[in-house]
Amino acid sequence: MEDQGAEGCIFCRIARGEIPADLVYEGADVVAFRDLNPQGPAHVLVIPRRHLPSLHEGGDDSALLGALLLAAREVAEREGLGASGYRVVINNGPDGGQTVPHLHLHVLGGRPFGWPPG
Repeated sequence: MEDQGAEGCIFCRIARGEIPADLVYEGADVVAFRDLNPQGPAHVLVIPRRHLPSLHEGGDDSALLGALLLAAREVAEREGLGASGYRVVINNGPDGGQTVPHLHLHVLGGRPFGWPPG
């Protein structure tokens, strides 16, 4: 998982509108779109528009991190997941399952999820 910076980052290109995506939510600092390889009936990725390689390398921008969580909640509402429940996942680094070096939250729902994951 090599970080190619904002110019080569697929998620940055989606956020800039250079690559089409099935957008679910757009805010000033956050974009959400459907995952191309869904792991449940609902699977939406929530990303910051600004390039941050991972949560660990995301700095201490609490306002942006809070905006990501609020956007995840809004996505869940829009997807009709609020009443039945949903899962929000952040993978960090290769051992954590992160495959795209841009911070992103997975909002998953529409079926029961077991524990532990993976």
